[in-house]
Parts: sequence; C-alpha cells; structure tokens
Amino acid sequence: MNESSSVQRARVRIGCAGWSISAAHRDAFGAGDSMLARYATVFDAVEINSSFYRPHQRKTYERWAASVPADFRFSAKLPKSISHEARLHRTGPLLEPFIEEVTGLGANLGGLLLQLPPSLAFDARTAATFFRMLRARWNGGCVCEPRHASWFAPAATELLRKHAIGRVGADPALNQDARVPGGDGSWRYWRWHGSPQMYYSAYSPSALAELAEQVAATADDGETWVIFDNTAAGHAIGDARGLQSLLAARRAGIVPIGHGAAGD
Repeated sequence: MNESSSVQRARVRIGCAGWSISAAHRDAFGAGDSMLARYATVFDAVEINSSFYRPHQRKTYERWAASVPADFRFSAKLPKSISHEARLHRTGPLLEPFIEEVTGLGANLGGLLLQLPPSLAFDARTAATFFRMLRARWNGGCVCEPRHASWFAPAATELLRKHAIGRVGADPALNQDARVPGGDGSWRYWRWHGSPQMYYSAYSPSALAELAEQVAATADDGETWVIFDNTAAGHAIGDARGLQSLLAARRAGIVPIGHGAAGD
C-alpha cells in the first residue's frame, strides 16, 4: 500500500468546537432546518463544548443526532463539575447522569473529551480510579487534554494507554510532546485553539500546511480528528475548510504539502 492510498482510506474528520456559522462563511454551507444541519453539509464532525458548562437533556442530544447524516460524529466534553471542581475525585455520581444524557446521540457519538485544568498535576491513584469508573460506564472513544507538565511523563502515558485513553495534540502546546496526539493511538485528536491569541487568532497557511503533514503522516489506521477551537472571532470555520482543502489536494496529488495552502 502506498502512502497516498493509505491516507485516502483512513478516516480523517475535521470540524469545529460548536456549530455556529458566522455571516462571513454562510454561503459555503448548504441548506438545512437548523444551524447544526447546515454545518453538517460541510463538516463530518463537531465538538460539543456546552456540555462542559451545563447539562443537556437526553432528548436534546437525540434531537441533535436526528438532524445530521448517519456518518456524522459528535465528541462531547465532560462537565467541569468532574474535571475542574471535583478534580476527578469521587465522580461516580456525576458521571452517571452525563453518560445517560450524552448517549442520546446514539451511533453519532464519536467519543468523549476530558480537558483538565492547568493546575491539575498527574496523580496515578486518582487518575487510575477515575479512568476505571469512566470505562465502567463508557467503552467508546475517549481523549484527555492535560495541561500540566506532569501528564507527559512516561507513567502518565502508560496509564492512558492502559485505559485506552488518547492524549490530545494541542496548540498552543505546553511542550513538544503536547503538540501531537499521544496515549492510546486508536483515536488521534488534535485541538487547535488559535495562536498567538488563544480562541481569537487565525492560523497561517504555513501552520495549516504543517498540521496537514502531521495528520497525513499518522492517519494510517483508526480514526483521526482535527477540531478548531479558535471560534471567538469566527476563524475556526475558515481554518477547518483550509485543512480540508489541503488534505483533499494531497490525496489528489495536486499540491505538495508545505508548498501552498488552501482556505478562505
């Protein structure tokens, strides 16, 4: 199998954190009965961040799933009550209702995202206990975005792999290891938050080209997601479409990665 055919068969999902569509990008999307339905005419994945701040009824998740194509996937962020307030301690009573609610997405639920606060250092006992509780309730895809340097030590990586938890590849990155996905490799997940100003800055063509190279080099099996979280000034959609164009051009053999970029 050559590299091009491998990438073509691998599933790479590209999307944004949330499905808001700014006026500047509305013409790029097809018709739909809702903003989410319109979003799904261009992208095949979305990250639900609102679940971090507040619970949603199961019927809300069911409605969202009914408004997208069968092959569309959602990731859902675990509540801050678990990650930031309880700090992974004694979270069983908090996990139960969240899992019950979010599984209303059915087959459209691609996986769960756990983002940890920057102050939360790796503690093997706490992490192992939490991951066991999580895995007792959810055996699908799961990724963790740690933001403390201790989570990039070999012991933390080994624990993530033991529980089949991926580690997010983030930008801006805490260190070099944080730039690329790690932990369990069955679900590789990039979260790009905007740089130099998080949530606000757009990415340059060269930055997107570099990301496309990384994605293409690792997307040989399993599933790869790239989520743009630089939504505050509406740049996520343009960057996500730009990455789509770069990877499509690469598959077609039209534009060598690193020698140009496409996008809005």
